[in-house]
Amino acid sequence: MTTEGHISMSDPEHNTDESSYISPPVQRAAKLLRYIGEGGSLANIRSAASTLGISRTTLLRLLHTLETERFIEPVREGEYQIGIGLVSLVGESAFGQDLVRIALPVVAKLAEKTGLSAHLGVLDGREAVYLARRVPNVPLASNISVGSRVGAHATTLGRAILAWMDPAEVRKLYEDRPLGRYTNRTPSSWTALQETLHREQQIGYSESDGLYSDGVSSIAAPIFDESDRVIASVNVTGPTTLFEMSDSRRKKIVGSVLDAAREISVRLGWRENASDKSYSIS
Repeated sequence: MTTEGHISMSDPEHNTDESSYISPPVQRAAKLLRYIGEGGSLANIRSAASTLGISRTTLLRLLHTLETERFIEPVREGEYQIGIGLVSLVGESAFGQDLVRIALPVVAKLAEKTGLSAHLGVLDGREAVYLARRVPNVPLASNISVGSRVGAHATTLGRAILAWMDPAEVRKLYEDRPLGRYTNRTPSSWTALQETLHREQQIGYSESDGLYSDGVSSIAAPIFDESDRVIASVNVTGPTTLFEMSDSRRKKIVGSVLDAAREISVRLGWRENASDKSYSIS
């Protein structure tokens, strides 16, 4: 027996397959958000609508609605990126407070201080998700967009979280499962990844010289919350040549990233004496 306003899933009258409970408008909006997050072009509305399998009119309505809600924002004519409205919502639901709002000024300062592209990210399964991006006013800045998802094992943004997680949790994610290879330097086995994570935890930060993209280097550090739990990471990325301009250049970059991660953690309620995580270079 059912009550008004409630459908019993065991009621024979309503014993339909799961697809009958899917909302097509919501599904179309989700598909569009993924398309934009992956860098899909909207310069040709007719072509984009065909790719997404929706009508041109529906696509225009979705774009207007999502932009009004700040779930997307225009970058230039025909190009959009995931907007701060959606990113902030993700941060609040994941951590109980606006991670992006708290971290963004620090990320922007880090980009200007180092002259490199700076990013904030979180882990979703085996993927690093980019929540914020700030680039300096220089050539060769990173073109990765907010909302992008990349294999966590291949990026400093992902490994800076994995290295400080419970090893048993990391093992469940990766052991006996194939690891995607982006370059010939990418950790391509559980053993190789395990060794990399152990080394990076020992030195206090994650680093990459061509592990994700040839000729590109990156440094990342973990971000902790008030309970001393790793919840996110911050990194800088740029051409390897910019990391090797002088003997002291790389060390200064590492110090700047560690300082930024510490500042964000403290703003989130982390107490520096809560553990032995001191954001110092080993």
